[in-house]
Order: sequence, then C-alpha cells, then structure tokens
Amino acid sequence: MALLVLGILFCLPIFLLFLLQKHRKNTSAKLPPGPPGLPLIGNLHQLDATNLAFCFWKLSKQYGPIFSLRLGFRPTIVISSAKLAKEAFKIHDLQFSSRPALSGTQKLSYNFLGLTLTPHYNSWREMKKKFVTHMLSANRTEQFRQVQTDEIFRMIEKISKLSAPPAAAADDYVSSEGPINLSEMAMTLIRNIIFRVGFGKRFEDEGTAAVSRLHSVFAETQAMVGRVFLRDCLPFVGCWLDSLTGWNRRLRNNFSDCDKVYQQLIEDHLDPKRPKVAEQEDLIDVLLGEMKTADDHQTFDSIKSTIMVLCVDARFWLPS
Repeated sequence: MALLVLGILFCLPIFLLFLLQKHRKNTSAKLPPGPPGLPLIGNLHQLDATNLAFCFWKLSKQYGPIFSLRLGFRPTIVISSAKLAKEAFKIHDLQFSSRPALSGTQKLSYNFLGLTLTPHYNSWREMKKKFVTHMLSANRTEQFRQVQTDEIFRMIEKISKLSAPPAAAADDYVSSEGPINLSEMAMTLIRNIIFRVGFGKRFEDEGTAAVSRLHSVFAETQAMVGRVFLRDCLPFVGCWLDSLTGWNRRLRNNFSDCDKVYQQLIEDHLDPKRPKVAEQEDLIDVLLGEMKTADDHQTFDSIKSTIMVLCVDARFWLPS
C-alpha cells in the first residue's frame, strides 16, 4: 500500500506537467482576446451555468463581439454579434458546419448518428440527399400539409365546442374562470403534428400516463443533451468527477429509458398486423424502408437517433 501511494505521488507531478505542456500548445494558436484563466480549469470558475447567455453578454461588453474562453482544456470561441454570426454560418459555413463532440449528445444520439447530429462528412451529404428526396418531395409535402390541415380543423372544432355555452368545466383547456387556454391548445396542435409526421400517431391519443412518462424522460434528455460534462473539458479526471457526482449514472439511465421508447415505436411499425397505407407513411416508415436498400447505411441506431431529435423537439412544446 505504501509503495502504491509513493508511486501515485511520483506520477502525479509528471502527469500535471504533461497537462500543462499540452495546455501551452493549445493556447499558442492565435485566438481572439478573452479573460485570463487558471491552469487546468481555464475559465470554468468565471462562468455562471444558470445564466450563460447573460454571462457571455457581459464578457462581450469587455472583450468585444468575438472572444475566446478556455473550458478546461477545450479552447472555445464565443460570437455575440449578429453580423459575425452571419459571416460564420453563411460565408464560412463549411468551417462551422459541424458540432462539438459533447458526451451527452454522443451517448444519446448513438455516437452522432442521424441526419441532424452527424458530422459534416460525405455520409451526412448522402443522408441529407435521401432525406430531401423522400421527406421533402411534392407528394410527401402534400401529405404533411393534409396532416397540418386536419389538426388545425380539430383544434378549431374544439375551440368552437368550448366556446358554446355551457362551458365544459372539466375540460383541461377551460380554467375555473371560464376562458379557453389558447396557448396550451396551440402547443398541443404542434405536438400532434410532430407526432403524426414522425410516428403516425397523435400526441393526445397516448393517454395521460404515457404523456406524463414522455414528459419526464425527454425533459431529462433535453438536460443531458445541453449539458457540458466535466470530461468534455478535463481529460482523464473529468470522467472520474462525472462518476463521482452521479452525472454518468443519470446519462446511462436516461439513455436506457429513451432506447425503450424508440424500440417500442420501431416495433409498432414493424408489426405485420399494422395497417400499411402508402399515403399515410410517416418518418419511421420511410427510414425503415431505407434499411431494405442494399447500399444504404441506415441502421436501427440511426433511426433511433432521428427519433430522439423529434422527441426532444416535441418536448419543447410540452407543458412544464
């Protein structure tokens, strides 16, 4: 035991020197001005995780519309000007077209599969081409327009019924005072459209228990996707710290819960007893059809990654 402790004490300074040397190499590049940071952690101690937008705004007032930060060992450039953002994403779009490889997104997107999360390589171009061909064709657009029209008429019909006396006091959209909650109805409209286009079913038809379960699972997914884990900033020790604080366990549990939801959706679409109408194909039907093509790289995991994006988008319209 004593020899082990001595070995750790001997290796620790060497390890720290290695990290510092790596940090010097990373900071030798010409970067925009920014606040000075501390060794190892960089500027992490200067950021308010509860209100990053306001924190970046204050830094932009001091260091200009483009400034640099160090999140541990990860150099980061922040753009807080609409003019510079337009230049970055329209003129230099290829240089800025990919996404940072964050641990939460990597895990929940099945290692960056799916159209919206795949890095900007040849596979992404091929996926985009197929998506445009199959999902944005004239026939498919007309089909989706019919879904939108149907859901809008359903909402108008419900508003008409609720407006006619006597008001249905037991309805979720009617408060004790009587007015109709149009904001909630509009959010339900958007959720129903997303679910019908993506999964072939209406959000309202899932039932209260299922909706509550989806809300819980994808609220956690949204938090995991948007989180910067310590291992994203601090190599070697970051993963250990994430395990110590319980974030790795939360990520694994959320991935398992999401995977069960995605798998059930796929199995429902693969059920031979499910009625198949070509005019009513949804996104999962199209993606499963692509899997049958010999030269296609579509897998169940890439389909699940696409479902994840739709579910997280729909979660934005869930009541908090």
